[in-house]
Amino acid sequence: MSTTLTTAPRDTARVPLRGVARTVLRLHRSALLVWSAYVLLMVGWMLWLEYVTGAEIRAERAACRKLADGCIDLGSAFDYSSATSSIGTLIAYSSYAVAAWAGASLTGRELERGTAQLAWTQSITPVRWLTVKLAVPAAALTVGMTVLVLVYRWTWSSNRDLRGDEWYYIDPFLNRGPAILAYALCALAVGTLAGIVLRRTLPALTVALGFMVAFHLWLGERFDQLWPSTTLVGTAASRLPNTADQLDLGAVTASGARVDDLSCFDADADIDYARCMSEKGFTDLYAEVHPASHFWPLHLMTTGVVLAVAALATIAAFWLLRRRAR
Repeated sequence: MSTTLTTAPRDTARVPLRGVARTVLRLHRSALLVWSAYVLLMVGWMLWLEYVTGAEIRAERAACRKLADGCIDLGSAFDYSSATSSIGTLIAYSSYAVAAWAGASLTGRELERGTAQLAWTQSITPVRWLTVKLAVPAAALTVGMTVLVLVYRWTWSSNRDLRGDEWYYIDPFLNRGPAILAYALCALAVGTLAGIVLRRTLPALTVALGFMVAFHLWLGERFDQLWPSTTLVGTAASRLPNTADQLDLGAVTASGARVDDLSCFDADADIDYARCMSEKGFTDLYAEVHPASHFWPLHLMTTGVVLAVAALATIAAFWLLRRRAR
């Protein structure tokens, strides 16, 4: 007489997500340590420039003002500006590394080796697996990027006279608000989708990184088109402050046509301006600009575009995973 024993399948719907999250943390502990070290390094560097380098430059300037003939030390100010520019670049393009890691390690490697498929049959459903896979690094990115944005905003605003960039430069434009976090989350979603689609480490890394580089550059050339510009005319157009993002400059002819002629923009005095306009036959000057007050509208619109791409990539990843897991 023989007896056949059957084992009921494990109820995967009741597996605690907390335990799965701990597993993800252990599996990607090295990446979390690297990210934490990166955030601490950037914060430490910014604080050093604020409290040490910046203070030294101001002390030198104060000493120069006491001299009869004065003095100019451009070297220290240039070093400070170069260092802050490097920090801005490292933060603004950190999403590239996130995309590469998400495509190669977060999903691509596990699908290539078959460990993800094994987990789906033993302990967790594919949807819950992907949910935790996205939630854990998203939380780490949110915390780290929030710290970087807050410190960067403070240091960027405190020493404006020592810096060579303006608010509309792409690095400070992204780093002073939630757009940089949106880029990181978008890179996470795109890398995850690439890993699910390709199921191979190196191709997923390449595709995710390539997409984020192309998307970053594409939007960086067009973000100033996401909000209506302000039109200035007359001497207001020719005497723009450095804080104005200049989109288009020119003159208006008697027929009302706009021409690309900036010869009267150099007239400082009103009499020189009137003489130039009369000699050239111009009736007015114009300037299409974004004033500094447009930072937040442009920034939030940019954030919305990036988050929309992140949402599409996330939806596509879940849809494709559920379809393949059937």
